[in-house]
Amino acid sequence: MTDQSHKTAWITGASSGIGEALAKAFVANGGYAILSGRNVDELRRVATETGAAERCLILPFDTVDYDGLASKAAEAIAFQGHVDVLVNNAGISQRSPALDTDFSVYQRIVDVDLLAPIALTQALLSQMVARGSGQIVMISSVAGKAGIPMRTAYCAAKHGLIGYADALRSEVAGQGVKVLVVVPGSVKTNVSRNALNADGSVRGISDAAIDNGIDPDTVASRIWEAVRNGKREIVIAEGMEANIPVLRAQDPDKLFDMVEAMVANGYAQKISAQ
Repeated sequence: MTDQSHKTAWITGASSGIGEALAKAFVANGGYAILSGRNVDELRRVATETGAAERCLILPFDTVDYDGLASKAAEAIAFQGHVDVLVNNAGISQRSPALDTDFSVYQRIVDVDLLAPIALTQALLSQMVARGSGQIVMISSVAGKAGIPMRTAYCAAKHGLIGYADALRSEVAGQGVKVLVVVPGSVKTNVSRNALNADGSVRGISDAAIDNGIDPDTVASRIWEAVRNGKREIVIAEGMEANIPVLRAQDPDKLFDMVEAMVANGYAQKISAQ
């Protein structure tokens, strides 16, 4: 990873998983990290485990507290005078069939996974444009490229995030600001455990695919490499998940048939039973 001395990254969802791995890697290479999330104790743990807590700012907040974002952005900028990289990583998933899912679940997931990262980006964007430099990283998902059963709300939000990022990239490319979309497959995190059920309750258990997923440190390394190289989009997935974005672009009917067959063969029941 490139030396990040004198650079500052603001990472949401920094208390675990991909966000934690991103923060530790960035600080390990000399950077300053702004760690955001709701669990202050876990944010403090991550800062301590970077081995350079003095280069970390713990900035806890709820990403859907839109009224407070301007002040949080001001605090983030004041830490080192600027923010070089914003990583919109915080999110929440779902494990429930659309037929059974309460509309409040759609509202919650779209709020957290789509509107919150847009709001935070908008709060920071003018600072980056004024400086003529900056990078925005949107953590989407393979579910943002294709419809995955039991995740209708999650897919809607992650698809929307890619659309916003693609449009924003075209607008700010000439103003020195870069936009990277990250499309992960299954990563070994708490994403499934923290997913919402049909009634909005927390699932509380993980999936085998997630438990056997890619290590977050590997994901973080690839993300920082993509940031360094000015990439616009990267897919970090293995096996069938790596092929989903390709099929969606090149042979959508084949993908639709494959996913419909998954459901016909009991995928929804299997997920519900875990």
